[in-house]
Amino acid sequence: MSTQSHHHNSQFIKKQFPITIVCDRVNSPANIGSIFRLADSFGVAQIYFCGENITINSKRMLRTARSTHEIIPFKQAERTIDVVQQLEAEGNTIIALEIAKNSIPISEYKIKNVKKMVLVIGEENFGVSEDILKLAKQNVHINMYGNNSSMNVATAAGIALYEITKQWV
Repeated sequence: MSTQSHHHNSQFIKKQFPITIVCDRVNSPANIGSIFRLADSFGVAQIYFCGENITINSKRMLRTARSTHEIIPFKQAERTIDVVQQLEAEGNTIIALEIAKNSIPISEYKIKNVKKMVLVIGEENFGVSEDILKLAKQNVHINMYGNNSSMNVATAAGIALYEITKQWV
């Protein structure tokens, strides 16, 4: 009989990757909490929450984040473009997670000469802003095989972070 392993007795190697997540108008407390947990799980360096009236500290976010908001550094800003331009000026490669005319499957994206990366994810109804898509070095998407053309932003971020970090391991 198999017994379930618990996190406190599992041997995970802690790593931090030079990845910053920029959330473009992501405002759902459940998604924000999930993004904190994903950032912790995948060793993300920091998160930016961008947009007007984004509320970080709600009860729902706190329950979903399970204290990871106390571990992962985060900042808030109103304008996503200002944050992304500043991060690009600091030497980050900008990647946008969005189905676009020029996007490629995230599974085909290869990290070459990338020292620091920004992964921009967008609000579920509107996606990543057009001005950010134009600024990105590469737009990537997740291949999907059902009827729906989008998925939950936190789920998509988890898939993208898995594909990206496995190249740095």
